[in-house]
Amino acid sequence: RIYEEGRESIPEHPYLFETDVEIWLIGSSCKSPVERFWNGNNKIYILQKARHNEESDPLEESNADGATYAAELLLKESSGPVALPVRRAKQLISLYTMVQNPNMTHLKISELVVLPPLWIRCDGSDPEHTCWLGAEPLKAGNKITGISFYMVTCDGPTADETYFANLDELKMTHKMKHHSSIVMTKGFAQYELIRDAAIEDTIVESESNIYVDIIWNAVDKILETPPLISAATLNITLESGNPRSPVHQLYRELQFLLALAEGLKTGVTEWPEPSESESAVELVQEFLTGLKKELDGYCISGNRNELEKIKCDTAAVDSSIKSIYSERGDLDFAEQLWCKMRSKCVSSYEELIKCFTLIIKSLERGEIQPWIHQGSSSLLSKLIQQSYHGKIEVISLSGITPIQMLLEIGLDKMKKDYVSFFIVKSKRCLLFQDYFISTSVDLQEQVHRVQKLHHMLEIMVSCTVLLQFKHENLFPLTQVCMKYYKENPLNEKHVFQLPIRPALIKKFYQNSHPEIWKVDISSGHGPKEVKTTWQVSTNPPGEHMTSNNTGLFSDSTVNASSEERMYFITVAECSQVHFT
Repeated sequence: RIYEEGRESIPEHPYLFETDVEIWLIGSSCKSPVERFWNGNNKIYILQKARHNEESDPLEESNADGATYAAELLLKESSGPVALPVRRAKQLISLYTMVQNPNMTHLKISELVVLPPLWIRCDGSDPEHTCWLGAEPLKAGNKITGISFYMVTCDGPTADETYFANLDELKMTHKMKHHSSIVMTKGFAQYELIRDAAIEDTIVESESNIYVDIIWNAVDKILETPPLISAATLNITLESGNPRSPVHQLYRELQFLLALAEGLKTGVTEWPEPSESESAVELVQEFLTGLKKELDGYCISGNRNELEKIKCDTAAVDSSIKSIYSERGDLDFAEQLWCKMRSKCVSSYEELIKCFTLIIKSLERGEIQPWIHQGSSSLLSKLIQQSYHGKIEVISLSGITPIQMLLEIGLDKMKKDYVSFFIVKSKRCLLFQDYFISTSVDLQEQVHRVQKLHHMLEIMVSCTVLLQFKHENLFPLTQVCMKYYKENPLNEKHVFQLPIRPALIKKFYQNSHPEIWKVDISSGHGPKEVKTTWQVSTNPPGEHMTSNNTGLFSDSTVNASSEERMYFITVAECSQVHFT
């Protein structure tokens, strides 16, 4: 029933079986909790203990309709999945197998259905400490020919390597169990290259992480360092806003832009506290007075020191960081105005009106003829262009108009900032740039796309600073990010993946302890392939095995410590039963 209903769409909530089991149907597009031990890409069932009635008899019949969503089964955010007793899991595996066995004629099943693979969370209550049991139908066309059974056991954590297996012994055990004369080995290692950790005495709550997955063939020994001919994939998850980031000033600028956008949308703007020094109005008045004294109104700025001061205010970072990201040197009048009003943080709606009133009066009187970038689309830019011809339209500085005007010049400025980085700094053409800087969509969507650009910038800068990436490495990563963000909304928890040569990052992992290291020993081909997996990992192989699902060493950084690492030791074994 669950399988048939899941053909249309994957259910968001579990089903109740009898009184003690939750059944989740997981789609092929979702992350599989058993991906380390099973490489299928189809729908799967995940079975676990139902939390609404933990004291119930496992065999007691329930009057509840298992085909309907059970409201009492809705997951609480604070709680993780709960495992079933191993004995109960074995019973469920037996039932699953029987209903798909064509030889079980006494069950009088009119039509056998090939069900998705089944995986059950186990509580490790048996001597082997089983944490997962799995079963998968073997098929020849649409006909079921047998079942593959999986058993995953786990011990630890421990730092004592005497508990680690010997590779030759693992291979011999596999050969004897499966009557194989030839086995293949495949290695996998995951290294954490950087994780947000401590800033002075505080811990940053962040999902930011850069790690690498490395795969290679022909493993020689347990815990060997991957050879340089391996295939490696960089995995990047980055949340914006780290105060240590070289582009944190730009992030703060973006936050001001977002506050304006939110105010435009809701009608309520959160204004910052007034500055103790000179106000934004006074700063704008000084700026206009300086322009009035200029004989050449088409200069970027009448006072070169003025522009340098803006650059200093908006990018207060050291020289090494400026080489990665620095304020543009071609700020026009509107962009300089944005920098001044942002740096002094316009603290009220009334103050904003006063600032724009000063500017418009100066334009009307012809006291200034400031230079602006060609193609600027803001209302203020249009007024400036009109002033070149001696007449500007009358606008009412009421309602949302002042906020929209400030938002527009901020959007123009920040778009140019990001384009400057991706084209000039990365020395690459910005593919899809029309999408990211388009003015044909409404202001809210433009702001959303600027947020995407900032997230991409944070990723590029982090890889430049932390991994010393060069332009040739940044280019393919930029394309990966842009392709994703042209098709998806902002998602700072998304894992961006980039194939990479291990030689480029070897210095960050070659003397480090892996987060995960495993070897697959396999024999047979196609549907008859069987596999034994031996793995060590800093986290247990299932969420149901611990209440603290973070790594045992949370201070991993680039060039990780050489301390002994505590590992969970996991073994996954496979066996097959053929019906005919």
